[in-house]
Amino acid sequence: MFSLTPLESEALMLSLRVGFWAVLGSLPFGLLIAWLLARVNFPGRAIVNGIVHLPLVLPPVVVGYLLLVTLGRNGPVGSLFHDWFGWTFAFTWQGAAIASAVVAFPLMVRSIRLGLDLVDRKLETAARTLGANRFDVFWSVTVPLVLPGILTGSVLAFARSIGEFGATITFVSNIPGQTQTLPLALYSATQAPGGDEAALRIVLVSCILAFAALATSELLARHVQRRLTGGTP
Repeated sequence: MFSLTPLESEALMLSLRVGFWAVLGSLPFGLLIAWLLARVNFPGRAIVNGIVHLPLVLPPVVVGYLLLVTLGRNGPVGSLFHDWFGWTFAFTWQGAAIASAVVAFPLMVRSIRLGLDLVDRKLETAARTLGANRFDVFWSVTVPLVLPGILTGSVLAFARSIGEFGATITFVSNIPGQTQTLPLALYSATQAPGGDEAALRIVLVSCILAFAALATSELLARHVQRRLTGGTP
C-alpha cells in the first residue's frame, strides 16, 4: 500500500527537481530585492514591495494565468525566448519551476529581509572605515550575518515550491511524467475511481517532505547562529 508506483515516484522526483531549481534560480534575485527593500530608499519602493508580495495574496490560479499569457508561446516574453533561443516554458517542467519560484518568492524575500533588519549596521560601517568597498562589505560582512535568514528563506521557498498547485496546473497543465508534481498527482488520484490508496500515499509523502523541510530550516538556522555567536546558543 505504501510503496509508490512508478508514476508516483516520477511525480516525487519531479517535485524535488522543480523545488531545487525554483530556489536556485530565484535566490540571487531574492537577495538583491531584499537588500534593496531593507537598505535603499528609492522612488516607488512601496510599489516594488507590493509587487514582490502580490503572489501571497493573489489566487495561485491568477498567477499561473498571468505567467501563461506572459511566458506562453504567444506571450510577449515567451515568444521572444522561443524565437531567439528556441525555449518554451508553458507545459514543461521548467515552466513548473518558474511558477513555483514566483509563488514562493515572497517567502524568501521576507525571510532574508528580516535577517537584514537584524544585522548591526555598525559592523558594516566599521568595515567601510577600514577601506572595504560596498561590494566587499556586502559579501564579507552582510551576507554571513544574514545567512540564517537566507537559509530559512531558501528552505521555506523549497517547501512552498514542491507544494504548489494552482499556478502550476494553470501554466504547465497536468501531464504525467512531464509536469505532474506531487500536488497534481494527488489531484489526479482524487479524481480517479479507487484512487484513495494512491491519494493517501501521496499525502504521506507530501507531509514527510514538508516536515523535513521545516526541520531542516530550523536546524540550519540554529547551526549558523551558533557559528556566528562563537558557539553560544
